[in-house]
Amino acid sequence: MYGYGMYFLFALPALLLGLYAQYKVQNAFEKYSRVRTWRGITGAQAARYILDAFGLYDVRVEEVGGFLTDHYDPMHKVLRLSPQVARTPSIAAVGVAAHEAGHALQHAKGYWPLQIRTAVVPSVQVGSWLGPIIFMLGLFVRSTGMAWLGVILFSATVIFALITLPVEFDASARAKRLLVQQGILAPEELKGVNEVLNAAALTYVAAALQAISTLLYYVFILAGLSRSRD
Repeated sequence: MYGYGMYFLFALPALLLGLYAQYKVQNAFEKYSRVRTWRGITGAQAARYILDAFGLYDVRVEEVGGFLTDHYDPMHKVLRLSPQVARTPSIAAVGVAAHEAGHALQHAKGYWPLQIRTAVVPSVQVGSWLGPIIFMLGLFVRSTGMAWLGVILFSATVIFALITLPVEFDASARAKRLLVQQGILAPEELKGVNEVLNAAALTYVAAALQAISTLLYYVFILAGLSRSRD
C-alpha cells in the first residue's frame, strides 16, 4: 500500500504537468528563436541594456554552456546566459535574457521573496537529499521520530519551490514591461515573449506541485502508521 504504486498516485499530476510544461517551453522557445527582433539585438545585448539603464554596471553578463541554463547568480552578481540566448537576436532569446535581468533588478531593489529564496538555498541543498534518506531510514528502523525529522528537512524543498513562484512571476512581469519601455521590443512582439515566459513559469508550478506531492506522500505514510499503532 505504501510502495511505489501509492507514490505514483501522489506524483502523477505533477509528473504530467512537468512533461507538458517542458513540451511547452521547448516548443515556444524553438518557435520564437526563429523570429528576429525588429532591432536585431541579441539576448546578451538586451540584458546589458536593461542592467545599464538601471545603473547595475557591476552585474556581469557571461555565457554559460548548456541549453536554457540561463540564470542570475545573486552571490556573485553575474547574469549567465546560454549560447542560444546570449548570441541570438530573437524574440525568445531577448525574452529569456530580460527575465534574468529582472532577477538582477529584484536583487538590487531588495525584493524580499528573492532574499528569502536565497537564504533557504543551503537548507534546500541539504534537505532535498538528506530528508528522504532519513525518512526512509526511520521507516526501516521503525522510528517515527526519525521519519518525521526527514519530513521536516524535506519541507525546506517545498518552501523553496513555493517562494520561487512569486520570484519567477515577478521577474517575467518586469521583463515584459521593460522590453517595451526601453524600446528593445515593439509592443506587438510581446506575444512571443508571453508564450515563452508563460511556458517557463509553468515548469516552476510543476516543480512546486511535485515537492508538495512528495511531502504529502510522506505525511500520508506516517499518518497511516500512527493509525495502525492506535
